[in-house]
This record gives sequence, structure tokens and C-alpha cells, in this order.
Amino acid sequence: MLWQDDEPQKEAAIEQTIVDMVFDMNCRCLPVDHAYALSQAISKALPWFEQEPQAGLLLIHGAESGNGWIRPDEQDDLLYLSRRTKLTLRLPQHRLAEAKTLSGMTLDIGGYSLKVGAAKEKPLSQMPVLFARHIVANPQQDEDAFLDTVVAQLQKMGIQCRKALCGRSHRFKLPDGDLFTRSLMIADLAPQDSMTLQERGLGEGRKMGCGLFVPHKDIKSMNPDAEK
Repeated sequence: MLWQDDEPQKEAAIEQTIVDMVFDMNCRCLPVDHAYALSQAISKALPWFEQEPQAGLLLIHGAESGNGWIRPDEQDDLLYLSRRTKLTLRLPQHRLAEAKTLSGMTLDIGGYSLKVGAAKEKPLSQMPVLFARHIVANPQQDEDAFLDTVVAQLQKMGIQCRKALCGRSHRFKLPDGDLFTRSLMIADLAPQDSMTLQERGLGEGRKMGCGLFVPHKDIKSMNPDAEK
């Protein structure tokens, strides 16, 4: 495993062309596998969404656990959501005003009702550690081959990848077959590289929550050579 440590990098002022639009929402529950249904509902409510290359959405994950409840994993299981749960779209600046028209709408997510509330803009972070729950992957590749593919894709974007960890795999049900994904954490990113990766994403499927990164806690403690 490649694991090289550098001095922490200071944040610099970087112009942001992409931001997150975070909506309050009222929804009792959703299926664990809601990627396709949510994407279709957003595209119906915002006709430009599907054709906007820089637009994407973050899937609604919910809490991992709480009060004896553990988040289910099966596709047909239900996620029970709190009022703190948010609906987040990642959008170019010129689409923000149009996206705010979602507020007040009620979306049908595969038969489940989601009422969209007030919206707030959230700038992207320059954090050096980013995490994506779903990167579209080849199910025939093992983890090492997947990481090799990721590194090659990042290099084409001009991003140097020094630390990456592959996580859990997942399958989404789509009308034309399953979509296979893997989670991915990338660390030690320069501020500009962090912003670029969040803005551009990695791979396909950003309209269904794939390829989009969010800031994550530091992973220095996961260094295999660190003292215990």
C-alpha cells in the first residue's frame, strides 16, 4: 500500500462554480434502494435536471443507528427518517434559483411521499479527505483493479491520488438491470484537487447519487504503519 505523509496544506481561496442546495424535507420513510425513483421524481419536478451535465443529487442515507435501531441494507427494506434528514442537490451556480422551485412540492418516490421544504446553499469544502458512497464499478473487477481504474481516472483529471480506500459494494435495481457500485475514500487531497473532485465527480450516474464526494473525517488513524 502506498502511504506517504506530507505537511498539512493550508486552505486557499478558490472560486466555486458548484454548490450544494440543501432542502429541508418531511418524509416518514423511503426504500433503501430509492436511487432511480428519486432521480425520476427530481427530473419530473425540474425538467432541466436530467440534461444539466453538472447537476447531481446525493442519496438520502439516514442515520446508521440510534435507540436500538440499525440501518437496514436490503434493497426492499425501509429507511425511517427524522425531520433532520435533508435532500441535497449538487448544482452549478446558474441553476440555483430554478432549483428553489422545489420548495413546497410533494414528490412521489416510488409510492412514498416526500414534502420538500426550505432551501439553503452550502458551499463545498476544501477538506483533504473525501468519501463517495457509490462509484459505478465493474462487478468483474476486484478491489485492487477498481482502485487502479480510479487512479487512472483521477490522473486524467489532473488529480494526484496518494491514498485511497475501497469500501462496501452495492447494487441498485434499474429498469434495464442492476447497477453495481463501490464506496471510495480518497485522502491527502490538495485544496484545489478536493474542490475539483467534488465539482466534477467520478464516473457515471451522478443523477442517481453515484460518483459524488462529500467531506469525511481524517483517516490518519488508519495508516497501517502508525503506532498503536
